[in-house]
Amino acid sequence: MRRLAWGLFALWIALAVVAAGYATQSEDKFELVLMVALTGFAIVGALVASRRPSNPIGWILLAIVLLNAASSVLIGYTSNADDPVSVAVWMDDWLSDTWIGLIALGIPLLYPDGRLPSPRWRPYAWFATGCFALALLARMFGDRVLDTEAPGTWPNPYALPGAAGDAAAAIASAGGAFYAIGALTGFAAVVARLRRSQGLERQQVKWFAFVGALMLASLLLAAFSLIAPDLTGYTAGAVAWGAFLILFSLGLPLAIGTAILRHRLYDIDVVINRTLVYGALTATLGGTYLGLVLLIGLTLGESNVAIAVSTLAVAALFRPARERIQEAVDRRFYRRRYDAARTLERFGGRLRDELDLDALQRELVGVVGETVQPAHASLWLRSDR
Repeated sequence: MRRLAWGLFALWIALAVVAAGYATQSEDKFELVLMVALTGFAIVGALVASRRPSNPIGWILLAIVLLNAASSVLIGYTSNADDPVSVAVWMDDWLSDTWIGLIALGIPLLYPDGRLPSPRWRPYAWFATGCFALALLARMFGDRVLDTEAPGTWPNPYALPGAAGDAAAAIASAGGAFYAIGALTGFAAVVARLRRSQGLERQQVKWFAFVGALMLASLLLAAFSLIAPDLTGYTAGAVAWGAFLILFSLGLPLAIGTAILRHRLYDIDVVINRTLVYGALTATLGGTYLGLVLLIGLTLGESNVAIAVSTLAVAALFRPARERIQEAVDRRFYRRRYDAARTLERFGGRLRDELDLDALQRELVGVVGETVQPAHASLWLRSDR
């Protein structure tokens, strides 16, 4: 299985080289950019499949990059050949849908251990898979004219005749709804697994959910910038699209590899904590800075003075604001840690006034049991007598 995993990785490299050769001859470099973006999927897929061959996630990642590379090769061949083979043009029409479906459906449903969240998810999984397969088959045999990069108009050589072809074409045109069903099912599976999981599995799901939440936020911001460019500006939209691509190409495969291979798995709590704290801190200080600049500028009419005063005020607010936000985040999302810190502070205050050794011993054992929560706690005091 290890040789098979790295053999598939080598096959992907070969297909990627061929596709890159075709892409350099084309003015549109989208396929080349997409293939580079999926490099992380290929590396992590080979690592996971070779080290955890029983986990299907690694093989799904390899299937995604192989299907994408094969689709890119077909696109390059059909767009550059004078008389491409009709079968290649036909495969070019629908092959890209397969790897997109695997990303939207296969990974969220089976991550991280290759099994569904529970047996009750089987009907939903079969339904979403059936919807995806139906849309793909309709695309293969329902389109009368192929959507391809090949020059000219290409009729579908395998289109169904008569009413069956019309029905398949109608289903194919509604394929976006079927993909949405699969994506929503996968997203719901991740949420359900995050809510019920504990221990090791919960840490694994946290990695995926964290990156997925950032991707969703950047995608929504990018979509909103397209809908209302006057409110957000094109720069914000470009930054959001760039953040989405970075998270998709690097963040998602790194999160999957870290979770399944269990490399620095528990660092996710620190990452989430820092993201919440510094994200809220940036928004707070940024809003304060803009508000002070506008207020002082309107009051005094001096923009340089407003900028200087606002900068000094924000610099002075940085440390107390960070401490307040850190406390609020710990109180809301890390309640056990917050309660443990408050318990230790109260014990430290009582320790200064407590003189009875027996009472101090009981207090110390109780604090350790409340904060660390060991299976058993006892205190041994050395006597010099």
